[in-house]
Amino acid sequence: MSHFTHHVFFCTNQRTPGEACCNNHGATEMRAYAKDRVKALGKKLPGKVRINTAGCLDRCEQGPVVVIYPEAAWYTYVDKEDIDEIIDQHLMHGRSVDRLKI
Repeated sequence: MSHFTHHVFFCTNQRTPGEACCNNHGATEMRAYAKDRVKALGKKLPGKVRINTAGCLDRCEQGPVVVIYPEAAWYTYVDKEDIDEIIDQHLMHGRSVDRLKI
C-alpha cells in the first residue's frame, strides 16, 4: 500500500516567452495554494495527500494542468475556486470534477 492516498502533480513548467506553458497561468501560485489548503484540511481528508511540483507534463496547450494519481485524473483550472472544487470533490469525496477534466 502506498504511503499517500493521492499524489497531486502541478505542472509548473516555464517556457521561453511566447510559448504556451502552465506557469504563465499562475501554476506555481496555485500549487502553493493547494498545498496550504490540503495542509489546513489535515485529518479531514480521507488518507494522506501529497501536493507535488512537476516539470512539463506535455499538455501545455491545455494548461494549466494538474494530474492526480492513482486515478490518473487530468484537470485544468482557472482560479482558486477551481482548485477548491478539485480538492473538495476529488480528494475529499472521490468524485470526478467533469467540467475541469481534460
